[in-house]
Amino acid sequence: MKLILLSITSLLFSASVVAQGNLHHQSSQYEWPTDPQVKEKLESWRDQKFGMIIHWGVYAVPGMIESWALCSEDWITRDSTSDYGEFKKWYWGLSKQFNPVKFSPDQWASAADAAGMKYLVFTTKHHDGFAMFDTKQSDYSIAKGPFASNPKADVAKYVFEAFRNKGMMIGAYFSKPDWHSENYWWPMYATPNRNNNYDIRKFPWRWEAFKKYTHNQIDELMSNYGKVDILWLDGGWVRPLETVNEEVRSWGAAIPEWSQDIDMATIARNARAKQPGLLVVDRTVHGPYENYQTPEQRIPATKLDHPWESCITLGAAWGYVPNEKYKSTSQVVHTLVEIVAKGGSLLLGVGPTAEGLLQEEAIARLKEIGQWLNKNGKAIYGTRTMDHYAEGDLFFTKAKDGSASYAIQLIKGEEIPATISWTTNLPGKAGIRELQTGKKLKYKVLGNQVTVELPASLRKELGTTPALALVF
Repeated sequence: MKLILLSITSLLFSASVVAQGNLHHQSSQYEWPTDPQVKEKLESWRDQKFGMIIHWGVYAVPGMIESWALCSEDWITRDSTSDYGEFKKWYWGLSKQFNPVKFSPDQWASAADAAGMKYLVFTTKHHDGFAMFDTKQSDYSIAKGPFASNPKADVAKYVFEAFRNKGMMIGAYFSKPDWHSENYWWPMYATPNRNNNYDIRKFPWRWEAFKKYTHNQIDELMSNYGKVDILWLDGGWVRPLETVNEEVRSWGAAIPEWSQDIDMATIARNARAKQPGLLVVDRTVHGPYENYQTPEQRIPATKLDHPWESCITLGAAWGYVPNEKYKSTSQVVHTLVEIVAKGGSLLLGVGPTAEGLLQEEAIARLKEIGQWLNKNGKAIYGTRTMDHYAEGDLFFTKAKDGSASYAIQLIKGEEIPATISWTTNLPGKAGIRELQTGKKLKYKVLGNQVTVELPASLRKELGTTPALALVF
């Protein structure tokens, strides 16, 4: 059975690439926070622009899609001869094999720092319920299995410390649904989809027990792991029924007749009592507890004036899979530039191996991204949008204090063009400089069109680059 299960993980992974696009649609509604400390933290977060999200759990052992293989929905592909009950036993049993003896949070944090990243979102618990922290609410955690005797068994503590030591904002990803909990997926019933599998109206005591369990785990994270800046809550189908409008129904996920209300008001209030100003990101659930929005594996079609981030993988998967194919440096830089010009941040996903290390190819790619940001970061960090934010492959940003504007030309081929032209955003008396070298450039303005000359000597000096930034 185990060999059969392992042989289908590639099918499960390929299904996830398609399905993930259907999981986290984004609400068109946004509500600005009113708490002054939250507003201040949110403004600081909007300056960061580039972060790392790390998915790591028992799914790293076979190198398969995170958690979703447990879910019985029509996009999940399994071997037709497999037994679902046996599959769940096998998956839950991966916790007995997960012993990441090479776990190196310093390696992860150094790679993120070299990439120019400014904040972290770490998966403390995914939908499968396996806690990557020392929870007292369950024995299903990294600190209770074969890794328990390791000095770094309380994994989240050491991950947060390593990234905090690099000066980064700290985010705790936490899944509201927990498929391992008998108060979410009650063994009395089958598990047909991602939702809880019993009628909460008939068994309110069971849901209350699940709420208490969830609140207690979040309280542990907010109490025992130092300063936390972001509580990043996944699993937007766990939500009050009154928030399920026609837009949400159009997303296509199964919606039960009862309310999966987890009491976000209490969660936010208690969490902020311990972490003042905490950003709460209740993904896809519009309202006061979604302090910024999180479109997944895509970039919005146009700029948005409220806070948001695109969470996008460096490879094709969120977690570790063998033989991963990573996006090119140019592709990531181009993605970052477009996102920032449209007012967002890029949260780039990587997955450590079951041993606890990032793959060397991922580290190399992150370093290359950081080399570009090290030279051109002023056009990215701490910037805000311009009304005229894009023109073809040319994107515009401006310093938050209005002291400078930037034009960032994406380079799609090997050669930097001899001229760059745009309309509307006209230069001031200071003229135009190439950001990396600081060299002043000649330009002409005819009507509302600017044409900038890039001399051959400058193009040679810059060499091959994913994008070229001008400041004016």
